[in-house]
Amino acid sequence: MTLLDRPIWSSLTTHHERFSRGGDLARRFLPDVNKFVCGVDDGEAAMRAASALVGKGEEAYFLQVQEIRIPDGLTATFQALGVQMVREDPSFLPVDPSDMIALGEEDAPEMLALATETKPGPFLARTHEMGQFWGIRIDGRLAAMAGERMRFPGYTEVSGVCAHPDFRGQGLAKRLSANVTNEIIQRGDTPFLHAWADNATAIGLYESLGFSIRCHVNAAVVERAD
Repeated sequence: MTLLDRPIWSSLTTHHERFSRGGDLARRFLPDVNKFVCGVDDGEAAMRAASALVGKGEEAYFLQVQEIRIPDGLTATFQALGVQMVREDPSFLPVDPSDMIALGEEDAPEMLALATETKPGPFLARTHEMGQFWGIRIDGRLAAMAGERMRFPGYTEVSGVCAHPDFRGQGLAKRLSANVTNEIIQRGDTPFLHAWADNATAIGLYESLGFSIRCHVNAAVVERAD
């Protein structure tokens, strides 16, 4: 097993430990940072610990290569197959970043609004703190963005890729994804990302940026059963 097989655990026990809640058996992100939860393994003790981290009325996400074992006390409201893609090529992508801006705390409300509108994946009030995000503004509006999510030794995930419906068809998401990929490579990490297995459009876009499918991943959304 590699760090990529359990990216949530790998992230929460290294680069994102400051956002972690839990212990040696299971961890989750602080509820205003992200919804991901993971056990150290899929054993009974780890699954009990993971279940205890999900409160009544809360929603949590599992994401891992291994088949997901839904812990007792939780019920799955959604399950699907995804792909994990990695870019092993360390060469930079040709992209002009002159119209891109590094997004910060002052942009957080607009980032959350854009993610809520476009649904690129779980994105909460403090998700932008997980890594650097870049955006493009058109007529003062945040038209598109992309950034970093999971991060652990040697790897950083490209995530939060989205464009407002008013500005789609201009290649903004692809250009921003390329820029984030370059930023990750610049600091010596290998970029990786996730997409739904049936989203041929997204997979094709990332393949055009040099990513290739490493493996399938299992995803599940859970909530308390009681």
